[in-house]
Amino acid sequence: MTHSSRLPCENDHSPLPPRSIFATVITGHTRLLAVLGDPVRHSLSPVLHNAALAQAGLDICYVALPVPESGLGSILTALWDMEFLGLNITIPHKQAVMAHLTRITPEAVAMGAVNTLYRGESGWCGANTDGLGFMEPLRQWQGTRAVVLGYGGAARAVVWGLGQLGCREIHIITRRSQKLTVEAPAVQFHAWSEVEQYLPQCELLVNTTPVGMAPDVTASPLTAEQLHTLPPGAWVYDLIYTPRPTKLLQMAAAWGYRTQDGLAMLVAQGAAAWSYWFQRSAPVEVMTRSLEAYWQG
Repeated sequence: MTHSSRLPCENDHSPLPPRSIFATVITGHTRLLAVLGDPVRHSLSPVLHNAALAQAGLDICYVALPVPESGLGSILTALWDMEFLGLNITIPHKQAVMAHLTRITPEAVAMGAVNTLYRGESGWCGANTDGLGFMEPLRQWQGTRAVVLGYGGAARAVVWGLGQLGCREIHIITRRSQKLTVEAPAVQFHAWSEVEQYLPQCELLVNTTPVGMAPDVTASPLTAEQLHTLPPGAWVYDLIYTPRPTKLLQMAAAWGYRTQDGLAMLVAQGAAAWSYWFQRSAPVEVMTRSLEAYWQG
């Protein structure tokens, strides 16, 4: 079997080379995808994408690359020259990466953050699939008031997603001291010291901060006492998926609130990235089963 050296670009819908019968072998023909972040070793994106790539019969491998903030630009250039097929971007690069792109989708511009890079004709192009991924577990949520903890790149996608769901009141709690703006009349910014004022009327609490992420698994952005001020029936959604559940979700479940971790969002945003990388649908069931198998050991 021959392998084409031609790479897909934003206007290229040619099929990718299929994986050979030696499906587990990495060869000189194997193409690469990666997730860039700092930290990134906790990421389960390699688990779900490599399972999906094998199922789809593609001779492609997905890896996690730790990238410090100071090295982002040079590393993006290197990965372009090394003919990586595409990239995912995670903490803390979702905003900084935008300065290094040749094109950004309107949705990503609206969110002010990028989590997916795909090859254009002359450089990396950016998109954001986090908003779609965030909404996926909330299809049955009927609330209109939300509190969002943190305002990094993931939070911007959350705000976009809440707007798509018809949320009319979004309170963002942030430790940032600078003035923040967002093009959404429903959004209000508050200092972290004000969080307790907005929890009693909150129908959906979303944690977008890294507090509680492995390895600091005993940490929580809120105390149990603060969490218990949420009204009955509230949802608590933590974008973190390692550990599972987080300390925040453990406490929320103990108080009887409905909880949601970031695993469904991870699968949904990962599947959406395939439309940019390969112009095809991802095997979502395979992605989900790979993560379930991972957690079962």
